[in-house]
Amino acid sequence: MNQLTLNNGYTIPEIGFGTWKITDKEAAVQSVKEALAAGYRHIDTAAAYENETEVGQAIRESGIKREDLFITSKLWNSERGYESTLEAFEKTLERLGLDYLDLYLIHWPASVHQFENWETINVETWRAMIKLYREGRIRAIGVSNFLPHHLSALMEMEVAPMVNQIEFHPGMTQPETVKYCRENRILVEAWSPLGNGQLLQSEQIKSMAEKYKKSPAQICLRFVLQQGVLPLAKSVQASRIRENLNLYDFRIDEEDMKTLTDMDNVAYSGSHPDKVDF
Repeated sequence: MNQLTLNNGYTIPEIGFGTWKITDKEAAVQSVKEALAAGYRHIDTAAAYENETEVGQAIRESGIKREDLFITSKLWNSERGYESTLEAFEKTLERLGLDYLDLYLIHWPASVHQFENWETINVETWRAMIKLYREGRIRAIGVSNFLPHHLSALMEMEVAPMVNQIEFHPGMTQPETVKYCRENRILVEAWSPLGNGQLLQSEQIKSMAEKYKKSPAQICLRFVLQQGVLPLAKSVQASRIRENLNLYDFRIDEEDMKTLTDMDNVAYSGSHPDKVDF
């Protein structure tokens, strides 16, 4: 699989396997093992997904060397702040059964919607992330769902974010945030690149899938890749897990890319970083 290079020189496989909403314990273990067997080496989880223990079990049972894997987890909102971030990280490592993480993200920014001192909260949280990074406990650090105004204060600190994981799929490409990240050498990752599955039913995407002789999921994932964004593909079906890696033998033409960019945003999650209540 192709590798991308983060702004600190660390490399990351350009397609990841996402585990959001895989809460059934058996399904979580099995799907991650299927993904690893299929060739994924980049696994994305989070404390809030409540499956870190199962992801760790799958990693151990896969027999793949730790150094050949790229493992991401995320800090949940209730754990923001300097000391609580350090404590939450230790719990995440314990659940995963790992000695270090390849990437740790702040799951959502503190925002003015909930906190008057939102920027201070984000800075203190980031200060803890930097400490863990400096200690070698994390190989790369980043954020998730941060908009440019959330990122600006972090950009002034001694270590800048290396990744920003955002909602990104046909119909929702967040151009302002992507532009800001590119200008600041922050890699953009796409959560929900299939629009939480809703895009697989889109007639526009089905039609395009027929044209390219690919599945609707492959169209969505290839669209993300061609934007220079890293997709986090997710499925619990072995055949689809394998299929979602098969993205390198076709290219979507410019006209179709524009169609996918401009299509109605039918798959938006509704979770705006400045409006969420969690």
